[in-house]
Amino acid sequence: MTQPLVTPVEGSTPRQVLFYCLQPLLLIIVIGHWYLDPLQEETYLLTIVFVQLVLGFSEHYFPGRPAWLTNAREKTRNVTLVVILSTIALYLSGLYQTWLTGPLEVFRHSIGLDIWPHEWPLLVQLFMVFFLSELLWYWMHRAEHRWFLVWRLSGHGSHHSFKKLGALNFGLNHPIEYFFILLPSALVELTFGVGVAAAGAAILTVTQTSVAHANIALNSRGIGLAFTTNKYHICHHSAVLQESNTNYGCSTIVWDRLFGTFLDKTIDETGTGPTEPTMWEKFLMPFKEPDDTAIAPGSEQ
Repeated sequence: MTQPLVTPVEGSTPRQVLFYCLQPLLLIIVIGHWYLDPLQEETYLLTIVFVQLVLGFSEHYFPGRPAWLTNAREKTRNVTLVVILSTIALYLSGLYQTWLTGPLEVFRHSIGLDIWPHEWPLLVQLFMVFFLSELLWYWMHRAEHRWFLVWRLSGHGSHHSFKKLGALNFGLNHPIEYFFILLPSALVELTFGVGVAAAGAAILTVTQTSVAHANIALNSRGIGLAFTTNKYHICHHSAVLQESNTNYGCSTIVWDRLFGTFLDKTIDETGTGPTEPTMWEKFLMPFKEPDDTAIAPGSEQ
């Protein structure tokens, strides 16, 4: 008998609990922890570690797709890469703060854009930053898939090249792409002078992107009206071009629903083509695409 692509949750109480509760509980826990002390600088890194431990444990014992389980060597490689790339991302985030804070503050004052509602409840401000940043990222991400030059310059194909997805894939992007990934939130934060709510939005985003890549069977009803679920994001990682050009929102699915790029489907295969490139080939993807790439812009021609 052919094994199901995704392990059913029926008949397994732990899987049913994870299916319905894991994503909303994680969001409540990480937002609540941040809200108790919004100025705590270590919260972002602690959130990444906590979320990855919870999701990694769940993936190991209750994988959504058993074929996507990684061995010890692959797991060690991915953890090492995420640590290195997260360090690069933090450095680049600091560069954006240095480069953009002054010019955008002058711009904000010059056109009277001091309109951010700092007096509103902090959680409301958090979600405002979150959805505005995701709106900018939606169009940037869509541009990566629309124009070959942007696809190449960003190295976005590297992120799509993995044949197995898991929570660690949230950070497995080409180093160059972090210039693109970090820009939307930096623009929102510094253009409007948001303040502390930006940190909460970053914590929500990193949690959501981790969940969106997780190899666990998760519910998409209800919560999937606003937030990206892993079922939706796995559609975006499809090895089929038409399926890959959907669900551009990594953290919220609202903009895909609004702009007509939403897809709800269980896909068969992920990756940029039939085979997964080596790590060296992934690193070179901004300069040279693998011969079997099938989802880069223009691949249908």
